[in-house]
Amino acid sequence: MNGKEGGFVVEISSSTKDELPKTSNKAAVFMYAILDFAKEDRNRVTFSLKVGLAVLLVSLLILVQAPYKVFGTTIIWSILTVAIMFEYTVGATFHKGFNRALGSLFAGVLAVAVAELALMGGPVAEPIIIGISIFVIGTLTSFMKLWPTLVPYEYGFRVILFTYCLIIVSGYRMGNPVRTSIERFYSIVIGAIVTVAVNTLIFPIWAGEQLHMELVKNFNSVADSLEECIKKYLTGDGSDQSVFTKTFMDEFPDEPAYKKFRSTLNSSAKLESLALSAKWEPPHGRFRQAFYPWSEYVKVGTVLRYCAYEIMGLHGVLHSQIQVPKHLLYYNLDIVKSL
Repeated sequence: MNGKEGGFVVEISSSTKDELPKTSNKAAVFMYAILDFAKEDRNRVTFSLKVGLAVLLVSLLILVQAPYKVFGTTIIWSILTVAIMFEYTVGATFHKGFNRALGSLFAGVLAVAVAELALMGGPVAEPIIIGISIFVIGTLTSFMKLWPTLVPYEYGFRVILFTYCLIIVSGYRMGNPVRTSIERFYSIVIGAIVTVAVNTLIFPIWAGEQLHMELVKNFNSVADSLEECIKKYLTGDGSDQSVFTKTFMDEFPDEPAYKKFRSTLNSSAKLESLALSAKWEPPHGRFRQAFYPWSEYVKVGTVLRYCAYEIMGLHGVLHSQIQVPKHLLYYNLDIVKSL
C-alpha cells in the first residue's frame, strides 16, 4: 500500500531468483546473486568493511615491531575480542561488550583467587584443586545460562568459562596467574575499545533505526496484503480462484503483496532482538530521548502479527472452493462504493 503524504514508505526488493539473468554460467549467477544481496541492504557491505578495518587495526599491534615489543603475543586476545564482539548494530556490540568485559573481569578475579588457594595446598593438591574448580565452574556456568531470566547474558557465562579455564591452566604452567590475568585483561580492553570506536564512529548501524524500519515494513506489508485481498474479493467472480492443494502456504504468483507479508508472521524474534540491542544504544538520530520505550515496538509488532493472522484467514476464504454468490458479491461491492 502506498504511503500517504507525510508517512513512511519502505521499498521492498523482489526476490533474488526473479532478478537473476538467465545464463548457464554458474560463476556469473553466483556473482549476480552476491551483487543483488549487497544491493538489497547496503549496510551489509558497510558492516563487512568495518569488521575488516577493526581486525586490521588490532593486527598492526603485532605486525609493527614497536608495539609488538610492548604487548607481546598476548595481543592476539585483542584480535579474538574484535572477531567475537563486533556485531551488526551498535547496540548489539555494546551488549556483547558488556557481557565480555564483566565475564572476563569476574573470571580473572576468580581464577587468581583459586590459583592462590591451590598454591597454598602444595604441589600435590594444587592440580587437584584446579581440576575440581574447572569442573565446578563449567557446571555452574552451563546451568546458569539456561536460566530463563539470564538468557540475555548467555554469552557472558561462556566468557567466564573459557576465560577462567585458560587463565588458571596457563597460570599453573607459567607459574604466575596474576600476570597472566592482567595481560589477558588489557588485551581484551584494547580489542573492545577498537571495536566500539570503529562500529560507533564509522557509518554506525543503529538497532533503533533498524527496529523502526522493520516495523514500518511490516505495517506496509500487512496493509498491502489486506488491500490486495479486498480488491481480489470485490473484483473476482470466483472462477479463477486458486485452491490449496498441498499446504496453506502455497505460492500465489499473482499476489506479490501476500508473499511479502508472510515475513511478518515470523518477525517476533527479530523485533525482540533489535529492541534488546536498541536499549544499549545512546540517544541518536530521531531517537534523542533517554530510556526510549523500545519495548513498545515489540508490543505493536505482536498486535500487527494478530492482524496478519486475520488476513491469512481472509486469504484462505478467498481461495476456498466455495465462493460467495455473485448477487451478494455485487451487493457488497455497491456498499463499498457508497462508503
